[in-house]
Amino acid sequence: MTIKLYNTLGREKQVFEPQDPNRVTLYVCGPTVYNYAHIGNARPSVVFDVLFRLLRKTYGETHVVYARNITDVEDKIIARSLQDGTPIPEITRKYADIYNADLAGLNVLPPTIEPWATQNIDGMIAITEQLVKKGYAYTAPSGVFFDVAQMEDYGKLSGRNIEDNEAGARVAVSEEKRNPADFALWKFAKPGEPEDAIWDSPWGRGRPGWHIECSAMAAAHLGRTIDIHAGGIDLQFPHHENEIAQSECAHGEPMARYWMHNGFLDMEGEKMSKSLGNVRLIHDLLEDWPGEVLRMALLSGHYRAPLDWTRDLLEQAKTTLGRIYGALRRVWDAEGGTAKDGAVLKALSDDLNTPIALAELSRLASEANQAADAKDEPRMAQARADLLAAGALLGLLSLTPAEWEQGGSDDDKARIDALVQARIDARTAKNWAEADRIRDQLTEEGVEIMDGPQGSTWRRT
Repeated sequence: MTIKLYNTLGREKQVFEPQDPNRVTLYVCGPTVYNYAHIGNARPSVVFDVLFRLLRKTYGETHVVYARNITDVEDKIIARSLQDGTPIPEITRKYADIYNADLAGLNVLPPTIEPWATQNIDGMIAITEQLVKKGYAYTAPSGVFFDVAQMEDYGKLSGRNIEDNEAGARVAVSEEKRNPADFALWKFAKPGEPEDAIWDSPWGRGRPGWHIECSAMAAAHLGRTIDIHAGGIDLQFPHHENEIAQSECAHGEPMARYWMHNGFLDMEGEKMSKSLGNVRLIHDLLEDWPGEVLRMALLSGHYRAPLDWTRDLLEQAKTTLGRIYGALRRVWDAEGGTAKDGAVLKALSDDLNTPIALAELSRLASEANQAADAKDEPRMAQARADLLAAGALLGLLSLTPAEWEQGGSDDDKARIDALVQARIDARTAKNWAEADRIRDQLTEEGVEIMDGPQGSTWRRT
């Protein structure tokens, strides 16, 4: 089936044609790991997880390479380290594990590759060297900066002119810049900054700028030109715009052929912000709601449109999902049936139209109920197969009906499995403090870890 995606760069819906159908590449900007992630951070993770599932369904699971990075060196991380007196690697590993566990609770598949910024410093330095050599970058007292005036089509992704980039528009103003929109490729170390955030470079000791990180990781793990680059609309400018600038000026090739951006998530009609006190963490929401309910709520609106996060939205998602699980229960024991590519796949192939796909999932549930009412075993088996196939594309119906009806006691099994694995990794690395922290967290949640010769298992107490 033909896939059509809205390409932000072209500002229109376009037929998706990968460079190589045997190696379809997808890059999504991941978290900066210094704190818990909020539910707004989960929207791109869930939305583009559906895209990942669609691409795997279309081109084959082994033919799609999906990279989602971890930013583990950045000003906020340094500030957290100095504030807490905690080594940066300890902070970043802790919150990366929590982030991945939270996403597992939302039934988000792990990416094919999870590159960490600190493991790609050499690539960042190499790109910066190319930019300096070609005249696109200059050295200033605080670091090395990209000169946006040297790129003729700077602003092509966001549609912004250089003259539009004034103070307050997510652009750091500094007298040492040639242009307010110029951005840091390399930042020189400041007195008092931790050594675990400082590297040697041809220009002096310091660390990379934020934008250069994704350029280096995408090129190293997926190639200089990738098929799809995606993320939240808040990253379109300046982050993605600057990725394009530094990647294309350094390599002389397009960075990505398709750019995708999801809309903002608001809270009860207001922008989510700490100042308003309306930030909702994924971690906390998973304690109150089944992960699939949160996922269904995130998919209830089209990904490019804003989504208003309300309790009514969650209650509606829970009711609808419960009705679908109820239909699945009625046909659960029916054997046979071969899933057919239906309207759910068609809807997702049309720019990830999840509202239409969810409506089709409800229709399939109605068919299951009708088959069960008629006691038509072949129809029941077909309805079961169709429901599960549609659910797999959307990342829903991953539980058995019995598990769902138990009140969601096993809804976050994947999240707990991820935490147990993170504890195993910490013990292997002899990071006893982190291993103990994870154990204590699970104990508070009523989960007991049992260590034995065959490994670690868990049970609810």
